[in-house]
Amino acid sequence: MIDGIYTLANDVVYDQLVALLNSIEANAGKNIPICVIPYNEQLDKVKAEIATRENVTLFADYASINYWDNFATQVWKNYPRAQKTWREWGLAELYRLPMHRKLCALDGNFDKFIYFDADTLLMSPIDYIYVKLNQYDWVTNDFQYKSELKYIFDGAPDLIKQVLPAEKLPSHIFCAGWFAAKKQIFSADLLTTLLDKLQSGEADVMALGGPDQSLFNYMVLKSDIAYYNFAYDDYENTTGNHWISQFDVQDYVLYDKGRRLTYLHYMSIGASAFTKLCAGEDVDIPYRDVFLHYRYLKSPEQRPQKFIRPNMLIQMQNLTSSFIQQKINNIKLNYRNFKNKVIQ
Repeated sequence: MIDGIYTLANDVVYDQLVALLNSIEANAGKNIPICVIPYNEQLDKVKAEIATRENVTLFADYASINYWDNFATQVWKNYPRAQKTWREWGLAELYRLPMHRKLCALDGNFDKFIYFDADTLLMSPIDYIYVKLNQYDWVTNDFQYKSELKYIFDGAPDLIKQVLPAEKLPSHIFCAGWFAAKKQIFSADLLTTLLDKLQSGEADVMALGGPDQSLFNYMVLKSDIAYYNFAYDDYENTTGNHWISQFDVQDYVLYDKGRRLTYLHYMSIGASAFTKLCAGEDVDIPYRDVFLHYRYLKSPEQRPQKFIRPNMLIQMQNLTSSFIQQKINNIKLNYRNFKNKVIQ
């Protein structure tokens, strides 16, 4: 039995990927196998980084990549509301299609795995996650269930009741940026059945701001696999994980009211902010010193020694870009800004 970690990356998130890999080594051990699933073929920096790490590999099963690309394409290409809405938002016809490649983890070498988005930092050992996978097929650790259901499923209420098991809503919904599961828990027959149901109208329950997340939730809910969420089933002992929360910092590890975080998620902060910061631009990122610590843990000599504010023209360009992005976020119902959680 092989346990491991997957993430999804390309050169756009290079700085975040390095920080994540270093945080895993520092807080969980340097021998944990890690596999990077390619977001696309923009991978020169990623491949160079992987070559320096004995425990890190690049996912290269293109039969699996093509399968999940095709699976997601069939779901969304045949969903008129999605196509119409994304056009109105000025987005790609198959919005965020490569994000569905996270599902390649189900076909990889790890019998039990934990998936991390590249915009996360590991804060503690993770043995207990693998132990929980001895009892459950899919494990999460977030407070998505405290948000409105519309961020995952925004179809008509009657259709949601018809399509989804009411007894599992909202307790079984989750953020797709971090989850743990077992290899090949969805059979080929089940996947065929799910795709048929989605193409027959059930896709209309799904929210469109984060299509990969909505689809993963649908698959888990409809498959009847054993599901566990630390933040729901063990609420009193579970920490927050979203950057907007107020955490204590001790030796570059975050704590929530004395409890060590499992991971920190920088969800909704664009990759460009981290790239600019690592280029020496004075960018305001929550827990900035923590991120920089892990980003340059193995190369402290490369860490910027000072940070410079851009000139007025660049600042105006950045503000304009930020304004446009914020408008898109508002159109999408502020999809990715709802995970503030404070332990009571």
